[in-house]
Amino acid sequence: HPPSIRAHSKKTQNTVTKQRPVFLPLAPADVMGMPVMAITSILHRISGIVLFLGLPALLYMLQKSLGSEAGFTELKTCLAAGWAKFGLWLLLSAVAYHVIAGVRHLIMDLGHLETKEGGRKAASTVLVLFVIAAALLGVFVW
Repeated sequence: HPPSIRAHSKKTQNTVTKQRPVFLPLAPADVMGMPVMAITSILHRISGIVLFLGLPALLYMLQKSLGSEAGFTELKTCLAAGWAKFGLWLLLSAVAYHVIAGVRHLIMDLGHLETKEGGRKAASTVLVLFVIAAALLGVFVW
């Protein structure tokens, strides 16, 4: 082949190679490389889903506990199990995170913390407050 054809085929190969999809690993180490604002946003959405799915259980427990003394005693016995305590802690922690992150969003709606640095500090504060709240809720439930 003449040199011009070889050069053209190499150029086409490089172009095709560059257009291939890029593998984006989603391991926990890669998630930690994400900005803290993105992590808090994703967790806020997850906590909302957990609340939506757990709301029927919370309403059932409320109805059961307020229905009669026997229902309250039955619910108390059920919540003595480890899996029930974990589920209750998970739901209460989701409520706590959703409220804390929601307050952050309300503050941002008022025009505060709109800079990149302010958003980073607010997101870090949300995570710290959530860890404290989750620990306190764990002590309360257990």
